[in-house]
Amino acid sequence: MTEAEAVPEPDGGEQPKPHTIRLELADEPGQLLDALRPIAENGGNLLSIFHERGNRTPRGRIPVEVDLECPPDRFDTIVDALRSEGVNVMQAGAEQYSETLTVILVGHLVDSDLSDTLQRIEQCSSASLADISLNAPEGRDEVSSASLRLATYSGRTEDALDVIRTVAREKDLHVIEPLTEVSP
Repeated sequence: MTEAEAVPEPDGGEQPKPHTIRLELADEPGQLLDALRPIAENGGNLLSIFHERGNRTPRGRIPVEVDLECPPDRFDTIVDALRSEGVNVMQAGAEQYSETLTVILVGHLVDSDLSDTLQRIEQCSSASLADISLNAPEGRDEVSSASLRLATYSGRTEDALDVIRTVAREKDLHVIEPLTEVSP
């Protein structure tokens, strides 16, 4: 088989979309290369690889996150090819966080259990907490503020805001929301 036959050519169909695959690899030479080969052979274009050699999964393997792009109809073929090569695919999902949302919470954040607030926001399936900055100049018993930066799925920002609004209402916190564009 020639190289031109091995890599599927774009057919003018759907545009490539980003995908993330989380793998679990043995700590042996060549394992990463063996895991990347089925992606390339099935028309995937690598965007990034996060190889956590210093960390281990509960089974003693190395977690690897691969971001790639491919037409949607090729993604399942890539995942199937990885599995048929014996690569442990821990998670394969087509959606990636692609938007950023920053909100400010004001109120008795510490007294109202900031940890619980953050956990409830993290449970929102359309967003992930990327960063938090807490400002409590008068101490834990007074009003404080927190800037929360969230990564959200494209088009799902309102879902994340709904969760934040609900938690804020229950805990008597004020939410300062970002300005949003309105279509004419």
